[in-house]
Amino acid sequence: MFFWHVSNEPVGAPLGGPEYSTTPGRRDSAEREAVSQELIGVISDTHGQFDPKIPSVFKGVSHILHAGDIGDLRVLRQLEQIAPVTAVWGNVDEGNVPPGVDETQTLQVSGLCIYMIHILGNPQRLTRVLRERIDHLRPDVVVFGHSHKPLIEKHGRVLYFNPGSAGPKRFSLPRSVGLLRCQSGQAEADLIYL
Repeated sequence: MFFWHVSNEPVGAPLGGPEYSTTPGRRDSAEREAVSQELIGVISDTHGQFDPKIPSVFKGVSHILHAGDIGDLRVLRQLEQIAPVTAVWGNVDEGNVPPGVDETQTLQVSGLCIYMIHILGNPQRLTRVLRERIDHLRPDVVVFGHSHKPLIEKHGRVLYFNPGSAGPKRFSLPRSVGLLRCQSGQAEADLIYL
């Protein structure tokens, strides 16, 4: 496996509620400092495939984020054997979406606001609607999928993270998943190639 790492120091963080609240908000700096590190598994575009390496790669994660194109609900059940899962649906999942899996999710982890969506596009050329939504929510991290192209980029104060595809190999694109390290209002992202 190969690792790639980028970090982000966001300006601000979410407010109140449980660590995995689905409502956006902010925490003050004292609250952020009191929160311990969380290691989050990030996966997308499984297309019904559960790679046997995933349990070892995600060993020790406290939560898993699936950024859509699940493909088969058994993938979610297998991921839930590792850690709690928050997922969004993708274009492949239409008509096969379980309750609680929405088009977008916003959650709070270790003082960070994380926004999830399957189809984002290029973070440098967002649609007006997505730009307005992100400006309104003020997430620290945006997790997305769809392109099967792994990406970790910081634009302004936002860390954009596409873990790539953990599903069947497509074209010459690598197969990968990600890890998100969240602590004290800061996020660091790693790509792990399968």
